[in-house]
Amino acid sequence: MYGRITSPDFPNVYPNNKERIWNITVPRGYSVRIYFTHFNLELSYLCEYDYVKLSSGGKTLVMLCGKESTDTEEAPGNKTYVSVDNTLMVTFRSDYSNEKPFTGFEAFYAAEDIDECKHLFDGEPLCNHHCHNYLGGYYCSCRIGYTLHTNKRTCTAQCQNQVFTKRTGEATSPDYLKPYPPFGSCSIQVEDGFLITLEFVETFNMETHPEVLCPYDVLKIKMPKKQFGPFCGKTLPAEIETHNSVVNTTFITDISGARTGWKMKYTATAFACPSPEAPPHGRIASVQAQYVLSGHLSCYLKTKKL
Repeated sequence: MYGRITSPDFPNVYPNNKERIWNITVPRGYSVRIYFTHFNLELSYLCEYDYVKLSSGGKTLVMLCGKESTDTEEAPGNKTYVSVDNTLMVTFRSDYSNEKPFTGFEAFYAAEDIDECKHLFDGEPLCNHHCHNYLGGYYCSCRIGYTLHTNKRTCTAQCQNQVFTKRTGEATSPDYLKPYPPFGSCSIQVEDGFLITLEFVETFNMETHPEVLCPYDVLKIKMPKKQFGPFCGKTLPAEIETHNSVVNTTFITDISGARTGWKMKYTATAFACPSPEAPPHGRIASVQAQYVLSGHLSCYLKTKKL
């Protein structure tokens, strides 16, 4: 987790034609911080002759030479350097000759906890809602009403099996007018016994594609024998008369493309009573009433015997 490295023969003059490599590895969740307490190498243009090179993550962090920095060369001075991951490679090289005696370098390194919460993932915050850093790692958490996706980074809003029992109402995408959450999946069902009409209102804004029909985020209106959609983009869908008593609205989103979603009003109209027929040897006096009880339509007739 920490240590000291020096040029060959330090604090004496380092030898010519020498190369030495130190590979430093600390546990995942940590980086390597290194600083120099002594640094005196031959100065050359762009450190071509003698140098110390720091590398991490397959990339060169810095080339160091000389004793003090110039316009084209860098010496560490009081600077510290930090690896990009949990590894750091330190390379020392000297060429075939030095005109003056140079005493090389002394450096100390230590493992340092990485604050992953300050990092980005594909240009986005590492955690969708809340990020919590701890020694050697991090974890994500979600606001109330959301659940953490299996990727352990993204918060999703699930609204499975919502059943609306009122004759009229509204349904919206999660966080409507704010970006809806990724990896969402919602199903909305209205109580049986009615004919449902759906009307999209205000704004409709879902991620779309110019060539492929709704490949990312999609809204579908499903009945037992019919389906409307898929819907996406920014155009309000036309009013939908479902002619059904059971309607499932399925809304599925992927991980990218922040859009504001949709708002939908529904109206539930009871089945009309069928035209009554007089019983044998009788006539219809009047239709008394029609009711919807527990989702079932009941029609009552008054009849008189002939």
